[in-house]
Formats: sequence, structure tokens, C-alpha cells
Amino acid sequence: MADKSGPGARRIALNERILSSMSRRSVAAHPWHDLEIGLIFHKLHQLLLFVFVELIQVIEIGKGSKVKYELDKTSGLIKVDRVLYSSVVYPHNYGFVPRTLCEDNDPIDVLVLMQEPVLPGTYLRARAIGLMPMIDQVRRVSVALSFSIGTPHVGRITPQGERDDKIIAVCADDPEFRHYQDITELPPHRLAEIRRFFEDYKKNENKSVAVEDFLPAETAIDAIKYSMDLYASYIVENLRQ
Repeated sequence: MADKSGPGARRIALNERILSSMSRRSVAAHPWHDLEIGLIFHKLHQLLLFVFVELIQVIEIGKGSKVKYELDKTSGLIKVDRVLYSSVVYPHNYGFVPRTLCEDNDPIDVLVLMQEPVLPGTYLRARAIGLMPMIDQVRRVSVALSFSIGTPHVGRITPQGERDDKIIAVCADDPEFRHYQDITELPPHRLAEIRRFFEDYKKNENKSVAVEDFLPAETAIDAIKYSMDLYASYIVENLRQ
């Protein structure tokens, strides 16, 4: 039989139809939709008291990075969104929980504390220990508190914007951090570092962020469960269309 692999052999062009067919046969997993969340609730003395929760988290941004990566929701790849405008860097690894959804149409954000930076696109086991309530794109709005004839208008300035809360977690497989079960156990200075990063990292973009008081692990667990329910509703609605 003649060898058809030589220089004179006819080459098959990978035209759009062939490439499209190959794409449809792809088995690549999407980190948002195809990874199991791996939710494990731990109980105390067999009572229905949730102490902490372990989950799978996908890392988008490594600790110490000035590059803001984010998930491209269409392809499932991690893309470069921008380089931070200020001199600050991410204090810990940052990513999201698969199969969750928030009101901003993104999966719920997680900042995971561990010793080493992790490559974007990696997934790991993390334990939720608290919640950092945050409002993005803050604008100040005056809200009336009281008003009566003969007295001046009394009001307060409240932050208005897009809710962008962050789950605070620790790596479940890092011996330095895995023993933490609630955010109150962290050193106050570490919490101050986290708060200051998120308050400052958009200032040079002329954007404001308001960070509220940190909340305990139970609140973080409730937020995760709520985002799981939103994601399930989103999937059901898409199946109906």
C-alpha cells in the first residue's frame, strides 16, 4: 500500500464545518456548571446545629496578584479582566463557588485564606468561616429620619449600590488555616488587611466600595445556601425556555 503521508499527500483543511463538529464533540468541563459544590455540613452532638461547612472553590486570582482574572461565563476559561490601578495586591486567593448564583448574575465570591498562592483555574476544598458584607459602586443617598413643622430636616447618608458580599473561607487542606471555624478566631490585623484591600483597590478607578462589619460562619452558610437556590431556579427557568 502506498504511503500517503509524504510531502505530496493531500492535506485536509480544517474548515469551519469540521471545527464546529469537533467543538460539539468536546467534553471540556465548565468550572461554574460542571463541578460539584461538594457541600458538607458538620454537626455538633447529632443536633441540627451547623458548625462549619466545607465546599469546593474555583480560584480565579492567586494570592499576591495584581492581575484581576475572572471567569468567562460563556467559555468557562479564566480571562484577564484588568490590572489593578493601585499598588495593592490580592491578600489571599480569590474565586467562586460552583453552581451558585447571586443577584449580580455571577457565582458567589470567596476569599480563601492559605499559605501559598494558587494558580487561576485550580479548584480546592475550603471551609466557610464568615461573610464580609460589601456594597460596590457606592453612591451616597440622603434618607429622611424625621420631619416636623418648625424643625429642620434630619437625615442620614446611607450607601447605595450593588451588593457584592464575599464569603471568607480557609483552605481545608492547609495545616496553618484548616483549624479555623469562625471568623472571630482570626487575628484582628488580618481582618483589617482584608477590609482595607477591598476598600482601597478601586479608588484609583474613581469607584467606591463600602465594607460592613464581618458576620459569623452561620451567616456565610445561609448566603451559600441561598445562592445555591438561586442557581437552581436559574437552571430550571433556562430548561423551560
